[in-house]
Amino acid sequence: MTLSGKRVLLIVGGGIAAYKSLDLIRRLRERGAAVRAVMTKAACEFVTPLSVGTLTADRVFTELFDRDDEHDVGHIRLSREADLVVVAPATADLMAKLANGLVNDLASAILLATDKKVLMAPAMNPRMWANPAAKRNRATLERDGVAFVGPNRGEMAERGEAGEGRMAEPLEIVAAVERLLSPSPGPLAGKKIIVTSGPTHEPIDPVRYIANRSSGKQGHAIAAALAELGAEVRLVSGPVGTSDPATVHAVHVETAREMMEAVRAELPADAAIFVAAVADWRSEAAAGEKIKKKPGAEPPVLRMVENPDILATIGHDSQRPYLVIGFAAETHDLLANAKAKLKKKGADLIVANDVSAEGGAMGGDLNRVSIVSTAGVEEWPQMSKEEVARRLARLVAERLKTIEV
Repeated sequence: MTLSGKRVLLIVGGGIAAYKSLDLIRRLRERGAAVRAVMTKAACEFVTPLSVGTLTADRVFTELFDRDDEHDVGHIRLSREADLVVVAPATADLMAKLANGLVNDLASAILLATDKKVLMAPAMNPRMWANPAAKRNRATLERDGVAFVGPNRGEMAERGEAGEGRMAEPLEIVAAVERLLSPSPGPLAGKKIIVTSGPTHEPIDPVRYIANRSSGKQGHAIAAALAELGAEVRLVSGPVGTSDPATVHAVHVETAREMMEAVRAELPADAAIFVAAVADWRSEAAAGEKIKKKPGAEPPVLRMVENPDILATIGHDSQRPYLVIGFAAETHDLLANAKAKLKKKGADLIVANDVSAEGGAMGGDLNRVSIVSTAGVEEWPQMSKEEVARRLARLVAERLKTIEV
């Protein structure tokens, strides 16, 4: 009963993902939350107020100009009586209204009038989500303090449509609700932690680049796990297809040099975890136009120069965080390379993982890591990247507590 005594106002937006709101209500109530629902007119086209009301065991509110409710300013009362306002699905329309202060129905009036935290679970077609207008609206809402969970990547309701835009699953939304309403601050409350994730892309010409197979799954999972323990997480991510975790501030970069600048901009910090698979080299001079093949000519020669070593730079920096953790992605001599990296980079811990084809960690969902420190090597069994992240987050909390003592 992690949400016992908590009151959640659920705004159901109009989209096919509205059917997930039924399971979300059930999941919230089984954890002890009282759920009151508001449905937009469009939402009623996908699920019925009768179904929603049956699951909430309460009246469902749909109209702004309801004579019975508005005699006591119902939209104000609804917006203030809850501990948290959840919008799921959060349509492009609802996001745009709140971002620009527009009101023309009960849902938008509540969002503008509330003095409580708002959590949005976006759901829309991938092209809509990628539209600059939608991006601007999300950025505005984040600056205003609105929290987000999702969207996820995958197949959409429309045939042949896939990408980022699927509403987060009900249990993901519940986890975000629990974090926002958690009665305890968590062991990492008040701690600022930098996490790098994903690959970097080093341009060769306008259409080609040097990269690697990193998916960002492990780095993003670590950022999410740290946030769950109460940390203020600054995620610096290269180009990935993984959604940014909720309650995490993300900065997106392309190249190693951009990642270096973004990390430096986040200092000082209590800890830094360098998970990103940063390209070691880049082309000395990227061509301004696409390099074309020429019949009979030799392939062009790329002169390579070394990229900044982010882990080593921060590990020896005057603003070095109290705890510095690096990742060693190796295809052979795993522990030997990790031990050498620990000493050379100025790290406190190295998380060594086998990224050979047999290991399957690069781009996969499972990982087997070893924690290397001056005290020795601790080998962890194979587990999901989410579980690796949770165990590492607990280890970070223990280490920072020891440092403080």
